[in-house]
Amino acid sequence: MSDATPDPFVPTAAAPEPEGAAVPAPEPVPVAVPVEPTPTVGAAEATFSQPAGSALLDAQPVDPHPEKLVGAAFAGGLVTAVFLKVLAKRRHA
Repeated sequence: MSDATPDPFVPTAAAPEPEGAAVPAPEPVPVAVPVEPTPTVGAAEATFSQPAGSALLDAQPVDPHPEKLVGAAFAGGLVTAVFLKVLAKRRHA
């Protein structure tokens, strides 16, 4: 080993803080400033900071339980598969 690298197996004086030690105050969380939507810009006026297209003004709320839609799609696929299987048996019987 070189002299600049400390030996990882040598004990150090590091120890946990005592229970009564002062804890520094957390930094304040910055408050989110409401962002105004960007105006609609055509392809000719588009820049990197302001891409072409329209701003999302009338946003639909996000579904809090998308797993319901996935389950419904899965069930619909099973019903369709069973229906097609019955039709196939009827034709070849």
